[in-house]
Amino acid sequence: MTAAMADLAPLPMQPDSRARTAPYAPASQAPRRTYGALDLGTNNCRLLIARPAPQGFIIVDAFSRIVRLGEGLATTGRLSDAAMDRAVSALRICGDKLRRRHVHICRSVATEACRRASNGAAFVERVRRETGIAIDIIPAEEEARLAVMGCHVLLEEGDGPALIFDIGGGSTELVLVDTSGPLPKTLDWYSAPWGVVSLTEIEPGDASTSEGRLDIYTRMRGRVNDSFSAFAARLPRAAREHMRLLGTSGTVTTLASVHLGLPSYDRSAVDGLIVPADSMRGVSQMLSRMSHAERVELPCIGHERADLVVAGCAILESILDIFPAERLGVADRGIREGILRTLMARDGFA
Repeated sequence: MTAAMADLAPLPMQPDSRARTAPYAPASQAPRRTYGALDLGTNNCRLLIARPAPQGFIIVDAFSRIVRLGEGLATTGRLSDAAMDRAVSALRICGDKLRRRHVHICRSVATEACRRASNGAAFVERVRRETGIAIDIIPAEEEARLAVMGCHVLLEEGDGPALIFDIGGGSTELVLVDTSGPLPKTLDWYSAPWGVVSLTEIEPGDASTSEGRLDIYTRMRGRVNDSFSAFAARLPRAAREHMRLLGTSGTVTTLASVHLGLPSYDRSAVDGLIVPADSMRGVSQMLSRMSHAERVELPCIGHERADLVVAGCAILESILDIFPAERLGVADRGIREGILRTLMARDGFA
């Protein structure tokens, strides 16, 4: 996908048809206006509830669960019954939180899994019936824009363009931005159809031996490099060699945790961290050589991420091939924060 994305500078002023006044409680019942942002991805279901504050917003409640909505999608083209059931179960919890917190405005979005699945729209209708949550299936360009709006404040200061990337479960968004103004302006963007779930499923192999693991990783790297090649060719080499990088996803936060040797995940230690790019490469290559059992034993990976993290490593290394920066910024924030900032700005909160 190579179409240019709209500039990020002007905030969208037409979310009335998309961000719905929540059916959970009338605004008059809430002492202060409370906002919700729900991101249903290919791998995760995430919710943030927040109230405006002078320097942004204050988190009131949060929820995150790995639901693997896109499991099997690469081979069947459909969301499986089991995957949909897992997602609906998580969304019921989100609905309960929205009711208890008296959310005034909530926007809920779904990304690559629902975009690609032949039964994606039917699943969204089931969610509305069973949970009361109305989900919008958003295009890739809006997914990228929201991710940038949610995390761009963590970019290192500097001149020239910067790259913000989001490694998801079903796709990876690359956004080249100009940061000379108060808000980032998009210069170019690309959405690749490979995320940690889709790439894992499309490149199976025998991971029981070191040779087999190397073969799988090499094929993953080759597939992603091929996908990124057209985008890379459009960018001047001089710009690529002096670029600031910021990544937002479970992949970069997980690898940063391994880099730090954390005994358990700690958002305060990871969000906003600047890591040497060579260190992230080293962690990626180490994980790609490990067996599944060895990755499970790492405290910040465990059972939930052990089988998918290798694909994330392959995608990250391909990004570092294109943009050989010295450092990589890490963001534990993205689409949900972008939704919240957009909704609050529409209502006059800076």
